[in-house]
Amino acid sequence: MLKEWRHRRAVRRVMPGDGRSLKRFRWWQVLTRALFHLRLMDDDGRQAVYAVDVRHQNYSSSSGRVIAHLYLDGRHHAESTVPAVFPVQDGTVKVRTSGFGLKRCHYVTAEGAEFQLTPDPASAEGRRARFDRAHPALSRCIGSLSAIVLVIGLVLLILQLAEQVTRDPEGVAQYVGTFTSPIDLTAWGNVVIGVATVAASTERALRLRYSRLLDGAAG
Repeated sequence: MLKEWRHRRAVRRVMPGDGRSLKRFRWWQVLTRALFHLRLMDDDGRQAVYAVDVRHQNYSSSSGRVIAHLYLDGRHHAESTVPAVFPVQDGTVKVRTSGFGLKRCHYVTAEGAEFQLTPDPASAEGRRARFDRAHPALSRCIGSLSAIVLVIGLVLLILQLAEQVTRDPEGVAQYVGTFTSPIDLTAWGNVVIGVATVAASTERALRLRYSRLLDGAAG
């Protein structure tokens, strides 16, 4: 029931578009823009071309959330703050963001089947997808490395938090004792781990991979 309520609420946030043309993806927008495409055929054989355009720095002044834009056949059709649910032909397009990019941009049919939209070839997501097709083995290695980096970052975070929580003898320490982390990172070590986890989560976001435990902790 909660899921259905959130779905209806997201649909109510959708505002009609103004009909402006979809702008071509430019190379300097690689770090600030995500663009995905969807082609659907109706019963008469007519093709509808949808596009989801997300500018990561474009926030709603009222909610402070990122705005997602939906284009139909090259014209601005609708917009909504994220998480966004856009009604389209025979289903919906669902868009969700994280602190590192998109974590969801899928077409969900009326029957419940899900399909990820196709990233624009010029976008960072499109370049990552092309790399995956050209070098699948290396791509899998990079994906595994990203997950390993996030696991290491999560373990280090838990150790540091446990040490902080049990530091006060008048607090939790009087019940469970004090804990000293076996890994004592320097300030530079913490910076390196922080940069590595951000890079790992960004790489995963380019593939629309998201884990609340791993990527959420990194954010």
